[in-house]
Amino acid sequence: MDLALLDDVLATRGEPSFRTGQVWAWAAGGATGYEAMTNVPRSLRAALAEDVPFSTLDVVTEARSSDGTVKTLFRTADGHPVEAVLMRYRDGRRSVCVSSQSGCPLTCTFCATGRMRFGRNLTASEILDQVLHFRRVEAVDHAVFMGMGEPLMNVDAVVEAALRLPDVGVTHRRTTVSTVGWLPGLTRFAAEVTAPIRLALSLHAADPALRRELMPVEERYPLEDVLGVCRAHWERTRRRVFVEYVMLAGVNDDPGQARLLARTLGREAFKVNLIPYNPTGADREGRPLHGSSRDAIAAFKTELERARVPVTVRLTRGRDIAAACGQLASAPRIGARATTDAA
Repeated sequence: MDLALLDDVLATRGEPSFRTGQVWAWAAGGATGYEAMTNVPRSLRAALAEDVPFSTLDVVTEARSSDGTVKTLFRTADGHPVEAVLMRYRDGRRSVCVSSQSGCPLTCTFCATGRMRFGRNLTASEILDQVLHFRRVEAVDHAVFMGMGEPLMNVDAVVEAALRLPDVGVTHRRTTVSTVGWLPGLTRFAAEVTAPIRLALSLHAADPALRRELMPVEERYPLEDVLGVCRAHWERTRRRVFVEYVMLAGVNDDPGQARLLARTLGREAFKVNLIPYNPTGADREGRPLHGSSRDAIAAFKTELERARVPVTVRLTRGRDIAAACGQLASAPRIGARATTDAA
């Protein structure tokens, strides 16, 4: 729902200011349309249905994994493809992975989204509508800004959307915003955001030369500078920064690199999340990338634990439908028919 348009339409009609809150409360609570809003006058519901589309996104296709994960391909009103993922866990958690851009301009080697054509930043309403799509099916309680795009290249819309998520059922402490280290947005986020939203850093190599090969952003914003801002964030908030580290066989997974990572991060400000690599094809030069073995991941984890760096291994969800970390890369299949049996 385009909340700015909603405000304008209600103001033009001379409606009382509380109407916006009423409509948003229904949408955030999982209403499937204006007709469900029983405390809004029927004539106003009809007018809103004409003037304010209930969602800024259209569903194109949905895919369902054997583990319960659901991936939805949307299109924006101007035709840009966007994917979001609902992850269901056995402990009852329901987490939505949202996109902040259509495509991504930063071309990380191991990420399929970086090989898409970049479209544009998404608005706060387009980000929220990804969450609301799944909220209309079931309650959700976690959100991660780890889908398509670099969230902190779109920091204003990302923060605006994140600050509204508690209305949908996702508290700030259960909201995570990820960045590859886009320093202008990261600096603003660290300095300006007072809500306890979690920050995650997509790092993947502690050696700057290797990181530069994997993530061209290193050339522009060196890891040393990025980590300095992250440490300042931790000192101000005492909230650890989550470090995302995708495990690539023969690339960044040997014990020596684990020891370098431990020395680079230290023991206090960061918690490492090791991510089994999800196949996305080859890198930009056509060389195939492979995931580290379980033994290699375990050995890497042991080195970090030996250095007393907090570390976990991420549980992979939705790999069989290309919905796992690094796999979102929808072709603009805008002509496809949408499914109607959501989630």
